[in-house]
Amino acid sequence: MHLLSVVLMVLLGLVAVVPAAHAQLAISVNDNKVVLDNGSVKVVPNPAPDTVTIIDLAASPPRVVAETRAPASVVGPPLSVALTPDESLALVTAAQKIDPADPTKQVPDNKVSVIDLKANPPAVIATLEAGASPAGLSINRQGTLALVANRAEGTVSVFTIRGKTVTPAGKVTIADAKSGVSHVTIAPDGKLALVSRDGDDRISVLSIDGTKVEHTKRDLNAGLRPYGIDIASNGAFAAVANIGRGQGDADTVSLIDLKATPPRVVETLTVGQTPEGIKVSPDSQHVAVVVMNGSNKAKSSPFYNDNGKLVMLRVSGTSLAKVAEAPIGHWSQGAAFSPDGKTVLVGNMVEKDVQVFAWDGRALRETARIKVNGGSAALRTAEK
Repeated sequence: MHLLSVVLMVLLGLVAVVPAAHAQLAISVNDNKVVLDNGSVKVVPNPAPDTVTIIDLAASPPRVVAETRAPASVVGPPLSVALTPDESLALVTAAQKIDPADPTKQVPDNKVSVIDLKANPPAVIATLEAGASPAGLSINRQGTLALVANRAEGTVSVFTIRGKTVTPAGKVTIADAKSGVSHVTIAPDGKLALVSRDGDDRISVLSIDGTKVEHTKRDLNAGLRPYGIDIASNGAFAAVANIGRGQGDADTVSLIDLKATPPRVVETLTVGQTPEGIKVSPDSQHVAVVVMNGSNKAKSSPFYNDNGKLVMLRVSGTSLAKVAEAPIGHWSQGAAFSPDGKTVLVGNMVEKDVQVFAWDGRALRETARIKVNGGSAALRTAEK
């Protein structure tokens, strides 16, 4: 009996570690500080702490496996979280915090939280400082470097990663504070990055050599207010969401040819009002775009619609074409793919949930909704 007990314990141990070995995690960063009140963003009195929800994409349907607290913000592109390729760490930025002098307002924060995803339960193991109002960030596919866009400063912060230690390694000046540096995405080879600037309608090209990051002085021009931006896993192109002026006009997504020397914008396609989230599929064939579609406006506005849209675009060489769309929630933010590209997630701020869609390359089908503790302000999976 003793031997049988030992065998059972070993087998149970093996079962316990299998899910971790084949983990497919998505992270939703949830802002509890603000709500949308008939088109106006208002600060919540005495808000609950912001949260980070960890979702297991290998489960069917995907399910929440853990939650922890960390400062977060809906301000900035919905790419304020990044995972290391081995899914051991997550970095979360906080662009805004409650103003200590006036709790009805927000002011820039500068926090970057380091979350140990392998801990049981996952927990914040370090809090670092970036620049003013850190927003979008990315980790290279080598798992050694993180870049953070500082919206209120016109800079990009550089961090090195070694194991579970994340260390500040300086800043790169992109432009002045009014340039609205929003998000930074890193090429698969780790040698190039693109930085969106919604304040002055530009996209800056950075060179990377180890921990040396420099602005090449090459700036691209896509649509009005480039915001979210993502580089395909094959390194051939980037897709950027141009959020426009928010005046009810239809806004755009642009394609950047990274094979060209130098890189350049080659295609722009209209997708609807205010495309916030944007993500290229793992196979580099499609782009998921979260379009607010006026769902964040007052109900009396002529531009109001009672739902956002998830729009799927196909990439063919240097061309974009719309292939599908589906209704989503209100004031929706981030988009993320499962590693196999067959599941698409969308974060909804108003509904405080994550919508789950099945995607077969032709059509979208909603399969589940995952409740999260706060408005889903950002979504991400590991980039490998």
